[in-house]
Amino acid sequence: MRLISLLLLAAFFAITPRSAGADLTHMPVRALLVTASKQAGESDARLASYEPTLRRILRFESFRWVGEGSADLAKARDVTMDLGHGHTLGVRLESIAGRYSVNWEASGKQLISTRLALRPGIPAVLGGPATGKEGEVWAVILVAE
Repeated sequence: MRLISLLLLAAFFAITPRSAGADLTHMPVRALLVTASKQAGESDARLASYEPTLRRILRFESFRWVGEGSADLAKARDVTMDLGHGHTLGVRLESIAGRYSVNWEASGKQLISTRLALRPGIPAVLGGPATGKEGEVWAVILVAE
């Protein structure tokens, strides 16, 4: 009976997601507000490490950095980041396994409300509405560090 208990305990730790055991006292996140354009051109150098992901997900030609916000999710569990140009991104921890609800607003109007998993170093990309310039849309890159 004791052997079965030990095996069950070992199995529990083997299948528990690593994020559940992560240091929840510190989880910095960055949110980058960008514009994506259908027009070919050079992308902003600050987005170079994200450009392949942006191209794959959004299927646009060039990208421009517009603003940025950051917060420590583990300390607050519910944060709102000001990204500039009237855009805010609210992020709230929903489960210890790393599931978050994300609410993107612009000038008080909700653009996107979704749930996602944040993993350190892996960017999550949210495609948004048109910026008002032909062939250009807003996007947010959310990265847990």
